Amino acid sequence: MALLEIKNITRIFGGLIAVRDLSLDVYEGEILGLIGPNGAGKSTLFNIISGFISPNKGKVLFKGKEITGLRIDQIAQKGIARIFQEPTLFMQETVFENVLSGFHRHYRQPFWKAFLHTPAANREEALKKENALEILDFMGLTYMSNELAANLPHGHQRALAVAIALATGPELLLLDEPVTGMNPTETMDMVEKIKQIRKRGITVLIVEHDMKAVMSLCDRIVVLSLGVKIAEDMPSAIRKDEQVIEAYLGKQVI
Repeated sequence: MALLEIKNITRIFGGLIAVRDLSLDVYEGEILGLIGPNGAGKSTLFNIISGFISPNKGKVLFKGKEITGLRIDQIAQKGIARIFQEPTLFMQETVFENVLSGFHRHYRQPFWKAFLHTPAANREEALKKENALEILDFMGLTYMSNELAANLPHGHQRALAVAIALATGPELLLLDEPVTGMNPTETMDMVEKIKQIRKRGITVLIVEHDMKAVMSLCDRIVVLSLGVKIAEDMPSAIRKDEQVIEAYLGKQVI
């Protein structure tokens, strides 16, 4: 059974059909790429999965249970985290404080115990700080842990956004253009980090326009055009698909 199932999703904005009768599956442990030209429906689909909007038709299932129409926080609680095109950070907080905020949904001790600094609350807080430091180390941000998020270069802000998402303990990570605006070295580093994230047992669904990154990362690729799925296959087949080349890839070298 698929980890995430998209079943016959349609979303209409006014007279525009952004996504039309779309179905796809994301399997546990894979990295699935979602590509297509601007206006293909990729961001709309991400918004539906993560609860920002609801479909006009169809449903979304996660681990076999329907999550269509649930609130954003309810979907996050179920184990789905999303990274946006523009990093959503607490800019006037430190890198460490940003990552620590990601553990919010895991706190078991009630607020009043944390306020009173009971032994149980203190132990839990210490564990979260230890886990936050581990994630910072994993993302290569340890040396910037006391820096304000606002002062980070673009590539490091993207890495911090991923670190916060990891702190939520996701089973499925939605990455919306994670290497956009990065230089080649930063892109290569992020690609390697995403591969390592998969090794941590996290399934990845990624939207990205950098085709070299997509082709090197993904086990399978789904191609959208005008809200319709026009292809779904392994990268080696997608790069040779005439319909995909005509609709999106063109003659670019990938």
